[in-house]
Amino acid sequence: MSGQDRIKQAPPTAPTLLTVLRRAHIGMALGGVAIVGISLVVPAAIALHIAARHDLHLAARAMSYTAEAAVVFKDGGAAHDALVSIAAEADVAEADVYDRDGHVLASWHSQSNTPLARISALAASLLGETAETVQVLHEGEVVGEIRLRGSGQTLFGFLLAGLAGIAACQVLLVLGALTLSRRILAHIATPLEALADIADMVRRQRRSGHRLPAAHIAELNELGETFNALFDELDTWQASARHEHARLAHKANHDSLTGLPNRHFFEESLARALREADQAGHSVAVLFMDSDGFKQINDTFGHAAGDTVLVNIAARIANQVREGDLVVRLGGDEFAVLLTPVADIADVHRIAEALAETVRKPMTLAGGEHITTSLSIGMAMYPAQAQDAASLLQIADAAMYCVKRSRGGGRNPAPIDQVFTNRAVK
Repeated sequence: MSGQDRIKQAPPTAPTLLTVLRRAHIGMALGGVAIVGISLVVPAAIALHIAARHDLHLAARAMSYTAEAAVVFKDGGAAHDALVSIAAEADVAEADVYDRDGHVLASWHSQSNTPLARISALAASLLGETAETVQVLHEGEVVGEIRLRGSGQTLFGFLLAGLAGIAACQVLLVLGALTLSRRILAHIATPLEALADIADMVRRQRRSGHRLPAAHIAELNELGETFNALFDELDTWQASARHEHARLAHKANHDSLTGLPNRHFFEESLARALREADQAGHSVAVLFMDSDGFKQINDTFGHAAGDTVLVNIAARIANQVREGDLVVRLGGDEFAVLLTPVADIADVHRIAEALAETVRKPMTLAGGEHITTSLSIGMAMYPAQAQDAASLLQIADAAMYCVKRSRGGGRNPAPIDQVFTNRAVK
């Protein structure tokens, strides 16, 4: 998902929203089923335990009636038959018949030794064994007693069925909770994950072109629309910032009057051109140019006319050089041209002559005056004449001033009024 990651990014072990919702649903489902199941099974088990004791009492009474004669005559076989006839049909584990002296007259034990019977016996001992004792009466006199112990199979079977029912309900509810979680994923978690992904993309990559789709939940849909509006504003702000940055960068690297690159841009471009020349093995040339008689034009016609002359010179030079060459205004009436690549000094001379020729063509001022001016051009080549940028500029600048001095400082010896009467400044 460096600087406040996801607004203090959650630790790696933090669960996802889907995991939290899924756990909550499953926990509530299991807890609800467990509470409801226990609230139903426990009272039912208690009631069943009471009913089992009642059934055991009834079985004991039935045995006392059946075994009455056997007890009176102390007939153990008949007493045993009486026990078997009833105990085999009831939920009884053991049955004993005692005479009036407390001696065992007959006993019966369940022969069931299945795992269920053993587990039932263990459960019965844990839950509290169900036992019943009933006196055997003959003509109102106690002649013996019947003692029964329940097997607990009925109660244990009921508990197993109840627990199985609870488990089945829990399985069904877990499946339902998972299904519900998937639906919540589609309606809640998915829009939130999309929001987090897009916000992270905007923060890391500064890309805000993606938008959140409509959500099925009103609050999430409103949240998505709010973020989409925020992204729209961010796009507008970024476009404005880029435009302003480009404007400031252009202003920092270009001359405001002529629109040509300035000295700073020229020095950076020259350093880059020299590195490329070293790698490619070709030559680079620099032309330094100064307008002759520019001060006379400014003094005679004003600074507005001088600006017009500078703009015309800049346009003519830019239209004359090759597409890959660089024309800059160094300041005042000084210009420079970076020629790259060049084959030899003869090519540089031809370009310089073409520049001088195009600038000598008449210019028209705002007042209708037609004037001509000229350029003093100095040139230098790398690496033939210089081994670094500073030396190259120094040689070209010195050559330009040498040309200007040879022309008498660029001053026209003729009177200024005669010059402009003839529509020419030479």
